[in-house]
This record gives sequence, C-alpha cells and structure tokens, in this order.
Amino acid sequence: MRLTRREMLLGSTLACLPLGAFAKDVPELNLSSTGLALRGIDPTSYFNAGKPLEGDPSITVEHQGGTYRFASEEARVAFLQSPESYLPQYGGFCAYGTAVGSKVDGDPYRWNIVDDKLYLNINRPVDLLWKTDKPGYIADANKNWPGLKNR
Repeated sequence: MRLTRREMLLGSTLACLPLGAFAKDVPELNLSSTGLALRGIDPTSYFNAGKPLEGDPSITVEHQGGTYRFASEEARVAFLQSPESYLPQYGGFCAYGTAVGSKVDGDPYRWNIVDDKLYLNINRPVDLLWKTDKPGYIADANKNWPGLKNR
C-alpha cells in the first residue's frame, strides 16, 4: 500500500513532535494519558495471542514505575518470569520517533515484533513508513534512545 503525500506529511509531522512539548518532565516509560503502561494492553498478548488484548483491571503487576494489566493470571505469571521478554522497546514510545530523535507516544495498536522484540509506533502512516526500513530505523533508535530516555 502506498501512502499519499498528505499521510506521509501528517505522520512525519506527528512523529517529530517531542512529548516534551506537551509535558514538562517526560518519563522513561510511556504511561500516555491513561497512567497505565501500554494503555492497559496485556504485554504478553502480542507474543502469545498474536494481537493486543485488553488487560483485566484486577490482574496487574507494578514494574519499573508502570502498571501492567493482563488478560489472564497465566499471562501475569509469564510476565513475572521474564518481564524483559515482553516489554516494548524504548519504554513504549514510538519506534520511528525515537529513530528520528523525538520521544512521542506509541500506540499499542500500531505494533510490530522484530527479532522477538516489541515495537510501537504513533499511527498508521508512521507505522507504514517505519516498515520500509525496520533494521535501519531500529539501529537509529537504538543509538538515539540513551540520549532520549531521561529527557
């Protein structure tokens, strides 16, 4: 599918807006407007169900400053056994935004798994752009993230 010029411009513009423009202190972990990590989506569901599943508010884990919800007790236990296996890269911020040097929201419904790692993007146009060069954008994001994560 080809993006229109308008979609590319919109996506690129949104991806380049740093969250710092909207919030004074941006955390290392993306808690978006919900206060929940992954907006309440079960982090294990991407790997085990192949899609994002809403977590149950009664099945949670506090991990590194974020509250994660899980669709089942089994999912919660799997996460507790190996949290790093399920956490999104770049604290759940947009992978493309991180690649271009900006810290912006990641949408848990715009996701990709590459080499057993979870990546989020801000919207469909940005996600489609990111998919045109996943290895390149991941390499750039990995270089940029240390300088972005605590700003």
